[in-house]
Amino acid sequence: MTLRLAASHDIPALRRLMDRAISGLMNDVLTPEQVQASFDIMGMDTQLIADETYFVVELEGQIAGCGGWSRRATLFGGDQTDGRNAALLDPAKDAARVRAMYTDPDFVRRGVGRMILDHCEIAARAEGFSRAEMAATMAGEPLYRACGYEVIEPFDGVSKAGVRVPLLRMGKAI
Repeated sequence: MTLRLAASHDIPALRRLMDRAISGLMNDVLTPEQVQASFDIMGMDTQLIADETYFVVELEGQIAGCGGWSRRATLFGGDQTDGRNAALLDPAKDAARVRAMYTDPDFVRRGVGRMILDHCEIAARAEGFSRAEMAATMAGEPLYRACGYEVIEPFDGVSKAGVRVPLLRMGKAI
């Protein structure tokens, strides 16, 4: 496996990977209506690529996963998600955000997510953050728990049609 910074030319492939991950990995933990609603509240946040805090893992010549971290206030969501906040966080008092973690269904359980998460924590720590938080999906929760994250609070993301998608705010000292 190799890890590298995502670039703008990766965006079409990353969007396809995200769509495959949402439709292929959420079916066991969400209703079909919630899976469909997930496309409204999750997805590509191009600010992460512009900030150079978003990574791609390649395996067997393919993009196997992606994810990143942010020094901005937005906790979750793609470019299309309402309520985003680009304000910069203060590492002395705020938690870095782990963002937009996706693994291609063909590459799950092979260490892709853990590799990205480890790299995010190292990079955030290097910028002075001592804590990381995320909005975890129900499908991602087992990985994050295994990596030491604890639930802070459950909440719902709400689609444009009003469908509620369960999420967990999780955090960890890094």
